Parts: sequence; C-alpha cells; structure tokens
Amino acid sequence: MPTSGAKRDAAAAKAGTYTRFSSRLTGSLEQISKMIEDNARMIDSIQEVALELTNSIGTLHALMVKYAGIANQVLDLLLPIMQKVPFIPPKLTEFATDLERLTQKIIDGQATTGKVIEDVRLGLQSGDVTKLQTHAGELQKLTRMMRDMLPGK
Repeated sequence: MPTSGAKRDAAAAKAGTYTRFSSRLTGSLEQISKMIEDNARMIDSIQEVALELTNSIGTLHALMVKYAGIANQVLDLLLPIMQKVPFIPPKLTEFATDLERLTQKIIDGQATTGKVIEDVRLGLQSGDVTKLQTHAGELQKLTRMMRDMLPGK
C-alpha cells in the first residue's frame, strides 16, 4: 500500500504540478553556460599561456638539439684521441664519454619530442581537447626523461 508521500506525488503528477526533467536540465545548462561566461577570460588566458609555454618549449627543444648536435660532433672527434693519449686522466675521458651518450640521446629523441610538442601546440591552437588528452601521457614521459638527464639525479 502506498504511503501518504507517494499518494501526494501521484496526485501532483496527475494535476501537472510536478517538476519536469526538461526544466531541471535547462536550469543546469543555463548555470553551466553562466559559469563558462563568467570564467571565459580565465579559460582563454590559460589557453594562451599554455600555447606560449608550448612555443617556448619548442624553441628550447630546437636550441637543445642544435647544441647537442654540435657537442656530439666535437666529442666524436675528440674521444678517440682522448682514449689514445696516456696522460689524459681517465675521469676526463669517462666524463666526455658520458656527455657523448647524453648528446646522442637528445639527438635520437628529437623527432618524437618535436612531434609531441607540435601536436600539443596544434591542439591548443585549435581547441582540440582530444588531441591534448592523447599527448598528456607523452608529455609526462618527456618530462621524466629530461629530469633523468639532469646532473645530480
């Protein structure tokens, strides 16, 4: 047997005095629209800053690859000589060998890193959230890789 609350709800539904789902959804959508409008400047500013940061990272990446290539060429010439000259301390040769490995790692990863940076830039420019979400994990991997290259790690 229905309770008195259930009877009232049934009576209200028959009389047409109930809250319609469409009214609730419309109210919610209006609130969401208002929140977006109220925060549009902040949302746009965040996008612009993210785009500029991506451009800066792309420039830093290009600079890093350029100088890693130069250093790698110099080390390719010097390492064989350093290994043959007996009075060069082994620690110096070891340091140069480690530096050559690091520069080679940067050079080897340039295509992948460049593609991720460019795709993120395009995603920010076009407002493509899917593209940004796709590369979030790749950006985290790149950050870890660069952090691991830092001295004292």
